[in-house]
Amino acid sequence: MDPIDMAVRVLSRDGLIVYPTETVYGLGADALSEDAVMRVYEAKNRPLSKPISVAVSDMEMLAAIAVVDDAARAFIERFLPGPVTVILPAKSCLPEILTGGTGLIGIRWPDHPIALAIIARLDSPITATSANISDDIAPTRPEEVSVPHDYLVDGGELPGTPSTVVDLPARRILRKGAEWEAVGAFLEALQP
Repeated sequence: MDPIDMAVRVLSRDGLIVYPTETVYGLGADALSEDAVMRVYEAKNRPLSKPISVAVSDMEMLAAIAVVDDAARAFIERFLPGPVTVILPAKSCLPEILTGGTGLIGIRWPDHPIALAIIARLDSPITATSANISDDIAPTRPEEVSVPHDYLVDGGELPGTPSTVVDLPARRILRKGAEWEAVGAFLEALQP
């Protein structure tokens, strides 16, 4: 069976997959399934108070799970798909557990053909957290993956630079990663 089809089959049964992105290996679960999301928290030994980002495959999917105003749309059109996580107000279709009680959701639109194919074929967002125990180093090779999972899609060695995390409503960078300087300049230009 094709690895993409196998990954989608696992995800559709609330299973956990490890998948490549343009940064590090991610731990994926169906982001619309509270049971699957709970499995991610358990696998990573992650406190429930810490939100988990999700990955989408297109603008339509992004707009279905988050509130996107004109400034956010301009930012997304400039930086996504790519190694940037945007934080936006979450819509009620997402399990509240993903937001860690903040009402905000981190969204990745990865620039990687395997990740995009899995999400598009599932036709649902998946979790986009690194495939490691919380606070361990994020894996860049399959053999570095330290979390329990049901299926791994091998994408070879990955670059390892984490995504830049941007709180769009607050217009600030929360974590400097890939492309953070360009992101910072763009955010400055958005300031009134």
